[in-house]
Amino acid sequence: VTGQTMTWDMVPYDVQLIGGIALHRGKVAEMATGEGKTLVATMPIYLNALAGRGVHLVTVNPYLAQRDSEWMGTIYRYLGLTVDCIDLHQPGTPERRAAYAADITYGTNNEFGFDYLRDNMVHALEQRVQRPHYFAIIDEVDSILIDEARTPLIISGPVGEEQSQEYRVHAPSVANLYRKQTRIVNELIAEAEAALAEGDEQTAGEKLLAAKRGSPKNKRLLKLFAEQPATQKLVQRVEAEFMRDKALHEVDEMMYFAMDEKGHSIHLSDKGLDELSPSDPEAFVVPDLSEAVGAVEHDPDLSIDEKRERIQALEREYAEKSQRIHAIHQLLKAYALYNRDEQYIVENGEVIIVDEFTGRKMAGRRWSDGLHQAVEAKEGVSVRGETQTLATITIQNYFRMYDKLAGMTGTAETEEGEFHSIYGLDVMVIPTNRPIAREDRQDLIFRTKREKYNAMMDEIERLHRMELPVLVGTVSVDVSETLSRMLKRRGIPHSVLNAKYHEQEAQIVARAGQPGAVTIATNMAGRGTDIKLGPTVKEPRTVAWLREKGIDLESVVKPADPTREMDPAKLRDDDVVETGGLHIIGSERHESRRIDRQLRGRAGRQGDPGASQFFLSLEDDLMRLFASDRIAGIMERMGAQEGEVITHPLVTRSISSAQRRVEMQNFEQRKRLLEYDDVMNQQREVIYDLRLFALEGGEDLKGEVWEMIEHAIEATVNDYAPEGSRPDEWDLAALRQRLVIDYFLVVEELPQREGAEHDIDDRERLIEIVLTSARAAFKRKLESFGEMRDRILSFVMLSVIDQKWRDHLYDLDHLKASIGFRGWGQKDPLIEYKQEAYTMFVDLMRDIRKQVSSFTFRATLEVPRQQRRPMPPPREMTLSGPSDVQPTSPAHAPQAERTEAPQDAIAAAMGGARRAAPVGAAAGAPAIGGVGRVAQPTDVSRLQTNRGEGA
Repeated sequence: VTGQTMTWDMVPYDVQLIGGIALHRGKVAEMATGEGKTLVATMPIYLNALAGRGVHLVTVNPYLAQRDSEWMGTIYRYLGLTVDCIDLHQPGTPERRAAYAADITYGTNNEFGFDYLRDNMVHALEQRVQRPHYFAIIDEVDSILIDEARTPLIISGPVGEEQSQEYRVHAPSVANLYRKQTRIVNELIAEAEAALAEGDEQTAGEKLLAAKRGSPKNKRLLKLFAEQPATQKLVQRVEAEFMRDKALHEVDEMMYFAMDEKGHSIHLSDKGLDELSPSDPEAFVVPDLSEAVGAVEHDPDLSIDEKRERIQALEREYAEKSQRIHAIHQLLKAYALYNRDEQYIVENGEVIIVDEFTGRKMAGRRWSDGLHQAVEAKEGVSVRGETQTLATITIQNYFRMYDKLAGMTGTAETEEGEFHSIYGLDVMVIPTNRPIAREDRQDLIFRTKREKYNAMMDEIERLHRMELPVLVGTVSVDVSETLSRMLKRRGIPHSVLNAKYHEQEAQIVARAGQPGAVTIATNMAGRGTDIKLGPTVKEPRTVAWLREKGIDLESVVKPADPTREMDPAKLRDDDVVETGGLHIIGSERHESRRIDRQLRGRAGRQGDPGASQFFLSLEDDLMRLFASDRIAGIMERMGAQEGEVITHPLVTRSISSAQRRVEMQNFEQRKRLLEYDDVMNQQREVIYDLRLFALEGGEDLKGEVWEMIEHAIEATVNDYAPEGSRPDEWDLAALRQRLVIDYFLVVEELPQREGAEHDIDDRERLIEIVLTSARAAFKRKLESFGEMRDRILSFVMLSVIDQKWRDHLYDLDHLKASIGFRGWGQKDPLIEYKQEAYTMFVDLMRDIRKQVSSFTFRATLEVPRQQRRPMPPPREMTLSGPSDVQPTSPAHAPQAERTEAPQDAIAAAMGGARRAAPVGAAAGAPAIGGVGRVAQPTDVSRLQTNRGEGA
């Protein structure tokens, strides 16, 4: 199994049978770490797979998916079922399709979601890989349905190189601005310290508030807050005063830019704008395009050509300034909010995102909306072209498509309400097979990170001398490498498991339970892998054991915290100095209580002994952002000095309260994301159903296309002969011209010139005349297609749907980005978004009908000029006819031109060059997301699967 020999020696315990029943009933089974969830899943998987509809087992990483499919696959195959793992095969390949056709399919949540999106981008039915969604069991369900639900799955394609150029050009000036801001912040802190020394608290508070908003993680500022907790309360009081007077902008104007760390946003001040463009004060002033265009259109002194040139110049200026502002804003975020070895690492000249929940590398994933390009420019690596969303779905809406859903995890009870309200899942807590013997100790709190890290080193060294295994949990690559350097200086051998050493994960975790092993793991890296304790590890470290090993009592009995004080001189031989088993040391509390519980749960599996303890400081992000004022007050009252540790129930309660506040804030973000995606989800289902209908083709497709033609032509007639208008108000000559331009459709009954006589005086008769001509033209067109008819109609409809849907997603992204400002007008942004998105969708469907109709009439089959042998020639479809031609009869219609890239012709004819993603030269399928190749010879390497920027 994954290169290692494994012996099957498992028989389910009663509690595992209970867990299996819960999963079969569509519940979330909460089972403590080490209770054998892998085995629990086999029973409901086998039972539900007998229906032949396919069962999916969803995991958090490819290693677990491969391991479990090979390990448990032995049992399934013995029982006559087929098993496969999608992560072993490239997307879009026959092998991936075969994996979904198996009775039981293992894979990661991202790949399941991306395959769904890719399936709705293919141009042939045989390229689809997934079956209908029947039953899924999600391993570590809280990680997938809760933690990862804050960012949507996105497949994107390139937009163009000109936008990525903006990031390269402006990166040096933004870097310089960031350095200047750092100097200003340090000067403000120095001035504040001087004001405090003189007793001028108000001045000091204002300067410290400005420094905090300008650089909340400034080391000097954090040190001041830690050493003088009263200063933090002073800043909060001053901030409340400015907010009450609505004058916070006055503080921000002292800086080049201001940050809202909780909201993950950044604001460039007027001072910052002037610094970036001192010679051109209008560089960042975006013109009101609609007002400016209106003024040009109504200027009587301008000719039509001059108006066109002026409007094009205005549009260019608007686009250039908008791109410049967007690039600078994203660069500021990259410099101020995204740190190397925390949110990302740089490897082989490439910026790779680090998963904030697991600490693993997210290879192939990119931040959206230009943020990734900004980080690349900041790090000086090659800046790849900016991308545009081609398809997207949230984790919530993907998994809600399953007929039956279940999950298992060690930590679900705290999120029971969210599981029920969003997914309709109830949580069932399964008892442990043996009582938990792990000792969960009180948190130790220090003033600064330096004091905390030193105390952690002392504790690790103490446990290492007693030959006890230690697992140190960190929140970032940066912290794990800091601790690693400190351990090296003390000569303590250890292993590091983070995004940089992901490949050795299984081997590192397997050794983590050996005597004296020290392992540093970023967040929950290694989750799902059992840490087996080595020989002698479970024994408690008594005085007699230590003396037998020759370990000096004075070196290991030093109290690590006030709750375990003991005098070495008074100890008896049978006194326990330290609990046996794996010892967990947390470097700080996570914003979610579940992650803390998961870290603790690495120790004490199946009744084994163990211990866990968190080391905290006032400089930790959670404490600083959400609990610093209360805890700083407690430390001040207790008179804690530098290097002194405190433990107090009040502190523990304050930390738990801060975590609950963050959890509630994150839940609101996930709920809001879902509310917005629900709007798009309804539209996505309509578009994907229509797309599947076009893929399947057949006689019904012909009827659907004709229905679209009817709608499109009636809409065109309505433009020139509106309902309720009189016949003398109609412009039938212009209507005739428009029908020729858009549909190559000549209606002889319509007058050729304005004012020419005609006998049409009834609107219904007018529509019937036009539709009769269209019906005859459509019939002739279908006959000309011959046996290629279904393929051509399918191709036309798919190409139009895909292009229009991309543009629609682009417009929705911009709507969503700006809709929040409606709140300033006392309007609910969500309601406004729903209304505008609906209007945009109605326009989308109208445009699709018109384009499908237009391209159907304009498509032609051409026999290639060179034939090497006398046989029925292969025929290819071309699209032709520039929209600016103004013919009035068939003789003026432009002739079809042969092309080997009909998709490019479609994009151009639709005016889609503005944002169209480049597609391959094959006439079969356009490029789709992911890696590998699809059935048609189309290059898909330039499209990425992304996670949206974290909320």
